[in-house]
Amino acid sequence: MGKNAPSAAGPTRRTVLVTALTAAAGVATARLLGLRDLGRVASALNVAATDPMTDAMGGDEMDMGTTTMDPTDPMEMSSPEPMPEAPPAAAPRAAPAVAPTRAPITRQELVTGIMPPDLATGLDWVAPLDRESAKVGHLLRRTTIGVSAAELDRAMTEGYQKTVARLVDTPVAEPPALPSAENATNAAYVKLGDLQTWWVDWMVKSPTPFAEALTLFWHGHFTSDYRKVGLGSPFMYWQNLTWRRMSLGKLGDMLFQATTDPAMLRYLDLLTSTGKSPNENFAREFLELFTMGVGNYIEDDVKAAAKALAGWRQPQTQAMVDARLAALAKQNKPLPSNPPKADPVKTGVFDPTRAYTGTLTMLGRTGPFDTKGVIQRVLEQDATATFITRKLLTYFATPAPSPSWVARLSGSYRRSGYDTRALVRDMLLSPEFTAPETYRALVKSPTEYMVSAAKAVGSQTLTRTILANANGLGQTLFDPPSVGGWGDNEYWISSNTMLQRANYITTALGQTKTLPPTTGADQRLLEGVLGPRTAAELAATKDERKRWYVLLASPEFNLK
Repeated sequence: MGKNAPSAAGPTRRTVLVTALTAAAGVATARLLGLRDLGRVASALNVAATDPMTDAMGGDEMDMGTTTMDPTDPMEMSSPEPMPEAPPAAAPRAAPAVAPTRAPITRQELVTGIMPPDLATGLDWVAPLDRESAKVGHLLRRTTIGVSAAELDRAMTEGYQKTVARLVDTPVAEPPALPSAENATNAAYVKLGDLQTWWVDWMVKSPTPFAEALTLFWHGHFTSDYRKVGLGSPFMYWQNLTWRRMSLGKLGDMLFQATTDPAMLRYLDLLTSTGKSPNENFAREFLELFTMGVGNYIEDDVKAAAKALAGWRQPQTQAMVDARLAALAKQNKPLPSNPPKADPVKTGVFDPTRAYTGTLTMLGRTGPFDTKGVIQRVLEQDATATFITRKLLTYFATPAPSPSWVARLSGSYRRSGYDTRALVRDMLLSPEFTAPETYRALVKSPTEYMVSAAKAVGSQTLTRTILANANGLGQTLFDPPSVGGWGDNEYWISSNTMLQRANYITTALGQTKTLPPTTGADQRLLEGVLGPRTAAELAATKDERKRWYVLLASPEFNLK
C-alpha cells in the first residue's frame, strides 16, 4: 500500500516539506502509546518549542476580558458579564483537556497491537497527483474540513474541474437559526457551548462544506473573541453568519462589513473612537493584519485612518432594548423621556456628530476621508492584493507559494475588482495547486482534524467530544489567541497536542457504535499513499476498530 516508486508523471522520491515532516514526527511520537518519557522524545524532535498552547493560553486562562461598552448609549449596563458557560463535557472516556498548568496528558486506554513507528524513516512518499482521483482527494482535503463517503463519491464521479466549479459556484447553505444567540442580551446570555455546538454541527452536516472552510479561514483573519465582545448580544453569532455569506464576495464589501461589524467594533475599540479622540487600535490592525501587511504603510497613515474611521456605534436589537428598559424598571429608576428604539440593521450605526470633519493625508493622498474612502485607498495599493492572495495561498495551498504564483494571482485579483470568488477559482485551477510539492504540505488544524475524522467514520454525533478536546488541542472556536488569529502547520505541533489527537481518535471510535468497513478506506481517504510503517500497522491487525485507529491517528491523516 505504500507508494515508494516514482509516479507515472515522473517526480522523484522526495521528503515532505519541513512543516509536514514535523507534523508526522509529532504524530508518530503521540502514537508511541507505551512511551513514558514524552519529554525526552519531544526534545529530540525539537517540537515542544512550537507548542501552540503556550500562546493560546495567553497567561491566566480564567481571565474573561472586559466587554466594551458603547459610550454613546446612556442605558448601557455597567455590571460585568457573568462567566460564559464552558463547552459541554464529553461523554465518558473523553480525552482530558490540557490544564493551564500544562500538566501531562493522561493516556487513553491503549489500542493494542499497533507497532511503534520508526521516527527516522517511513515518512517519505511520492505525490500521486498525476492521477485524477488523487487530485480530487487533494482538493477536498484543502477545501472541505473533511468529506463524507457520499461527498467523496460525487466528487470522484464529477472529476476535478467540475468539482472546483461546484465548490466555488454553489450558493452558500446557511446553518439553522440559533434563537438563543439572535436574542441574546445582558439579561439572557447565549452560552458559549451552544454557539460552538451550533457551528461544529453545521461543519459536519452542511451541504456546502467549502463555505465552512472559508468561514473558518475568515474567522482567523478578521478575528474577534467572545471574551472581549461578550455573550450578552448576538454580535459574535452575527459575525459568523457574515463571514459565511461574504466568504467569496468582493473584498471591498467585506472590508466595509468587517469595519462596521458590531463584534469588531467592540473587539478593536472602534465604537469608542471619535473624530476628536480617535482610537487607533482598529486602524492599525486593519492596515497591518487585515489588508496590507507590515512595511507598506507608515505611522501617520494609522493616525489618519483612525480619524477617518471614527463615528460608529453598535446597533441595538429589540431584545436588547427591552432588556435594558426592564432592568431600569426593576431598579425603580425612571425610564428615559425619549425611549430608545431598536436599530433596523445588523451593522454599526454611523453618528456624524462623532465623526472627523477635515482634510487628511493617507497613503500619499490628501483630501477628505471617511470609512469608504479609507477602504478605497487601501484597495488602490498593490500590497493589498498581494497580501490577501498570499494569505489564501498559504492557508489552502502551500506554506511557501512562489513569488510568481502570488504575483500572477494577485494581479488578476486586482483587475477583477477584488472578486474573491474569481481569485479562489484561479487558485484551485492553477497548475501549482496540484504540483507534487503541495501534496500533504499542510497540517490540519485541530478543528479540521477532528471534524474530518468524524466525517470519515460517518458520525454526526461527535460534536460534544470535539468541543471537549478543542482547548487541549489549541483551537477554541470564537476564542482566537490574539488579533492575529491562530498560526498554522508547526504551530499545532507538540508532544502534548499530538497525544491529545490520538486520545481524541480513541474516544471518538469508542463513541461511534457502528463503524463503516475499513476496506478501501486508505484508498478513499489517503489515495493509498501510506508510509511503510502505517502500511505495516494496517496489515498487522484485522480488527476494524483498530484499523480505523491506525488510519485516523496516522501522520498521513494529520496532513492535508
